[in-house]
Amino acid sequence: MAEDNSTSKIHLPADIDWEMLDKSKFFFLGAALFSGVSGTLYPIVVLKTRQQVMSTQIPCLKMAGSMLRNEGYRGFYRGFGTSLTGTIPARALYMGALEMTKSNVGNVTDQLGFSEASGSAIANAIAGLSAAMAAQLVWTPVDVVSQRLMVQGSGNGIGLKCYNGGIDAFKKIICSDGLRGLYRGFGISTLTYAPSNAVWWGSYSIAHRVIWGSIGGCFCKKDEKNGYRPNGMAMVAVQGISAAMASGVSALVTMPLDTVKTRLQVLDDGWNNSSSGSRRGPSVLQTVRNLVKEGGFSACYRGLGPRWASMSMSATTMITTYELLKKLSTKNQDSFD
Repeated sequence: MAEDNSTSKIHLPADIDWEMLDKSKFFFLGAALFSGVSGTLYPIVVLKTRQQVMSTQIPCLKMAGSMLRNEGYRGFYRGFGTSLTGTIPARALYMGALEMTKSNVGNVTDQLGFSEASGSAIANAIAGLSAAMAAQLVWTPVDVVSQRLMVQGSGNGIGLKCYNGGIDAFKKIICSDGLRGLYRGFGISTLTYAPSNAVWWGSYSIAHRVIWGSIGGCFCKKDEKNGYRPNGMAMVAVQGISAAMASGVSALVTMPLDTVKTRLQVLDDGWNNSSSGSRRGPSVLQTVRNLVKEGGFSACYRGLGPRWASMSMSATTMITTYELLKKLSTKNQDSFD
């Protein structure tokens, strides 16, 4: 009850829902802002992906140094053009599904009599789940192509094909495996990202409220309603800390699935010593067996450091950028301080 009393005294700005947004401004500014975020964090994603497909464990810093010596800075941005091209429509799908679902589910939880805290956590979790599932329709093919470009030149000795850019990779995958090749790992991608997003958004909502409840009136100023209004820096800090906390949980829970997904999308069936001559990709079970044979269950957590760092940095910048984006995209700017 003490927590409820303290949080009730803090007057946070009203949440901006789907109906309040200028959609054209929301998607245009969103594409620009998140493209910048993707470019900043892309080198960490490349490191994580290379660690996941290696047959032996190599420390992250050692791998980064080797890439810098052998490939230069360009090595950290292999496949970035392909990734960026696909990220823009994928982000649009993600943001649209997220906001529409959050708004609709929020209305339902209100009608069912849920408390504000419980209703917010439920709406955020379901919105994260639906947004991830919608975005995977675009993200999976983009991942398949961009991840194959990321690992080129890594000297991993596992028989990967070479591609001359994203278009060449797209054509070769279609020629060898058909449309199924572009959606390799779609099922496990959905199993990885949908629950992860649900956990992340639900955890974020809870962490956000808990942190404000713990802070009380600190970093806030009194307002005319006999309560406290947080300053801008305090709000950004709490958003960032909440995002990092939610990312840690999601990274640990979904890391094995992410490693299997990456290998399914990157490695060819020939690496699995298939003698049937079939063009089918490696199975989930065979991929798990190969990982365990290489390094036990801990092999499923290769790249955890870069992934955790990437998720935390991405989530922190994403949520602060996203909240700024929603504020900039409101139809009536005067309504929001």
